[in-house]
Amino acid sequence: MMRFDGKSVIVTGGGSGIGRAAAIAFAEEGARVVVADRTDGADETAAIIGKAARAIRMDAGSEEDVIRTVALACDTHGGLDVMFANAGISGGMANIFDTSADLIAEVLRVNLIGPFLAIKHAAPRIAERGGGAIVLTASVAGLRSGAGSPAYSASKAGVINLAQVAAQQLSGSNVRVNAICPGLTETGMTRPVFDYARGAGKIDRVGRLNPLHRGAQPEELARAALFLASDEASYVNGQALAVDGGLSSSHPVTRQEYGKTAA
Repeated sequence: MMRFDGKSVIVTGGGSGIGRAAAIAFAEEGARVVVADRTDGADETAAIIGKAARAIRMDAGSEEDVIRTVALACDTHGGLDVMFANAGISGGMANIFDTSADLIAEVLRVNLIGPFLAIKHAAPRIAERGGGAIVLTASVAGLRSGAGSPAYSASKAGVINLAQVAAQQLSGSNVRVNAICPGLTETGMTRPVFDYARGAGKIDRVGRLNPLHRGAQPEELARAALFLASDEASYVNGQALAVDGGLSSSHPVTRQEYGKTAA
């Protein structure tokens, strides 16, 4: 399949994990990709892809950096067709009472303001090309409690709503906006969990709360993002697609009691 033949695509957070898997997959299907990341992982991903990719170091929550990234795609590839706003940070696992306002602000800056800036600056360029797609990375943690910290969960809930609002406000532009909601996925953010489980001989316990009884690999989330970015999803707009092995069908959790420290 060459669903993105000749298309210009930006992937933020493309230096590792879901972003890297998606950038490679877009290129394999014919896209010219700008790989954006705040680490040198952007260069590594671009090197894996080859001549169809350009790398840029950027902070997803910086408006100046987002403007530079969109400009690079337009100047290098003649325009922009797809924005995959994937960059994000975890914010740790502290509860509300152990979370600082500074941490909340930083997580929201990257995880929520970042996608907002991606839409603000990418959508007009995509509309100029006759339309295309914006895909945001949210999380099952944004659907309901039990899958992330307060900071992370709040930011991802905002991303889901942002996709809905943007889809409405881009009415008539032929620019679709959707979000993917990953469950537990083996990325740089979660690798310590997977590495610990493997070292302890407990990898079978990772993802045990979802009906598939496993965590996801980045490529599985990348395939969902590419679907939403492609013409195959031409009538899908303003939606949040859970890609979580069925976890969000119930979100089973062990609750932490007020005033008690988690084990």
